[in-house]
Amino acid sequence: MSNCPVMVCGEAGEGGEIHHITLELLGAGRKLADDLGTELSAVLIGEGINPVAEEVATFGTDKIYKMEGSLFKDFNADLWVEALEKLCGEIKPKVFLMGHTVTGMEIAPRLAFRLNAMLITDCIVLEIDREDGLLLCTKPVYGGNAIAVFKHKVEPQFATVRKKVMEPAERSSTKGEIIDFAPGRDKSVVKIESIKTVKEEAVALDKAEVIISGGRGIGGIEGFKDLEELANLFRESFENVQIGCSRPAVDFGWVSSNHQIGLTGEKVSPALYIAVGISGATQHLAGIMRAKKIVAINSDPKSSIFNVADYGVVEDYKEVLPAFKKKWRELS
Repeated sequence: MSNCPVMVCGEAGEGGEIHHITLELLGAGRKLADDLGTELSAVLIGEGINPVAEEVATFGTDKIYKMEGSLFKDFNADLWVEALEKLCGEIKPKVFLMGHTVTGMEIAPRLAFRLNAMLITDCIVLEIDREDGLLLCTKPVYGGNAIAVFKHKVEPQFATVRKKVMEPAERSSTKGEIIDFAPGRDKSVVKIESIKTVKEEAVALDKAEVIISGGRGIGGIEGFKDLEELANLFRESFENVQIGCSRPAVDFGWVSSNHQIGLTGEKVSPALYIAVGISGATQHLAGIMRAKKIVAINSDPKSSIFNVADYGVVEDYKEVLPAFKKKWRELS
């Protein structure tokens, strides 16, 4: 077995639990490590992360490097980059993976520069080329209009991975070794001070029970106001109802990109997905295939969305939604 492991940089959630992206990275990392005949390692950074490390150790990880202490109480990119650079210098991972999250997007480019490595971001498929053992990274390019495959030629082979595209790791009957790692750094390496943290209202598409999405056929911003009215009705019966959209709605500026669903947006799995004015391009369908029930409303009977919908309504949504809302109120 090779001494150069596949290494995953894990993250903890706000409540101190394992962040879902960590499980997805471990799942992808385990497969890559097996294909390469090497170990799977993980690194965790923070204060009070021992419970997370203990949990990560049960998901098929061979070694977990834990950097813990008050120095890492709050996220600071300078400290993380310094600490990870030192760890990579000692462990020399063959492959290094991070989530394409706020943390990953902040850390990965800086760390790649320090390691003199090529970074491939926002990957949706990772696999090993059986001919030369190098990492192949598949990702959307040209604003999501095409898919490209890139190959690393230097180590560590470094990539960030999009959320909700990899199968999460499963629990293992064995437990990995937890290793305390002291990076030997202090606050003198910090060059940027955080003055204020402003919490943005999150669009929790991945946790929604019901998603009502609009596409090109909505026609404009006013159409999304109609969808919001419908969403408010559903909120009387469901706890988490969100507004989603296909990519054209974002391109036209009708709604912000954090509502986008599809290959270049979020992959979702609600109990109910209502697609309004969405034709059903392949990129969008890739994001909704895990939905339990799909209802499509579109005036074009040839729209691809009807091929995957459980229920379809061929009509102008401006005629359908008022009738639906009226019936809902009658039954409520």
